[in-house]
Amino acid sequence: MKTKSYLQKQPSAMEFFSRIPDEDSARAYLASGRWPDGVKCIHCGHDEVWSVRGGRLYTCKKCRKQFTVRTGTVMEDSHIPLQKWVYAMYLMTVSRKSISSVQLSKELGITQKSAWHMAHRIRESCHSSGVLAGTCEADETYIGGKEKNKHASKKLHKGRGGVGKSIVFGIKSRDGETRAKVLELVDRKALHKAVKEAVAHGAILYTDDHRGYYGLKDYRRTAVNHSRGEYVNGDAHTNSIESFWAILKRAHYGTFHHWSKKHLARYVNEFVFKANTNGLPALDLNGKICGITTVRAHMAGMEGRRLTYRRLTAND
Repeated sequence: MKTKSYLQKQPSAMEFFSRIPDEDSARAYLASGRWPDGVKCIHCGHDEVWSVRGGRLYTCKKCRKQFTVRTGTVMEDSHIPLQKWVYAMYLMTVSRKSISSVQLSKELGITQKSAWHMAHRIRESCHSSGVLAGTCEADETYIGGKEKNKHASKKLHKGRGGVGKSIVFGIKSRDGETRAKVLELVDRKALHKAVKEAVAHGAILYTDDHRGYYGLKDYRRTAVNHSRGEYVNGDAHTNSIESFWAILKRAHYGTFHHWSKKHLARYVNEFVFKANTNGLPALDLNGKICGITTVRAHMAGMEGRRLTYRRLTAND
């Protein structure tokens, strides 16, 4: 039912361009999302500014410093029109399995290199915070190519399963949001730390029978023994977080085909963001500025963040 509601609320591409037909409307929409109570100086916080150059530039009446709607966000120093930025956020939102940089470049009429950088900058705005409470499910999964499909020179010869893959740990609250992060190890110390960072003490926690979860004393934990074919034990199961993994992996295999370990965390954050904003419209419905949308959520996450191409492509 949640997915049906999500699909019904999303405006079509025709509706998008009727609401954001040009650069001025895109700028006004982004400004209303960044400053819902009116434009404020990003340098000193003063709430009186001059709008110059047709709204493309603001000057603070107090400190006299200038800024634009891009300044201090991931869009800073970008020469791509704002309408294309908003459309990219829209496309990444309404596409359940996201959109590749190749397809995004075709939709926006820009190079694949620019589309790739743009998409990662948008992913930089996809972050979730706060601990989860109530009934939560915890699980881990592995992202990467199968060992048997690798070229002989790339095989690690250390077994099967998760060998050579990246570890992603996730928590899903049955009454709320999702959290996920990339882990270097999946031992007891790493899992205990990840659970404590994401889940409030005293919460009900359902996991599988992984030994790394043993000893979590601050939670009412129940495990289902997958190794023995047990997937449901009363109310205990991990089906919700596994549904999240299913979407993540379908996107990995079907849309992107490959995620490097270097950029994996951003892809994971994108799908956590999509899960947590599921049910929200991409843009304000009926052409009215009336509430929270995914584009506005992206704008909130862009504040104070930068991702230059040099940093994005730098060697670890």
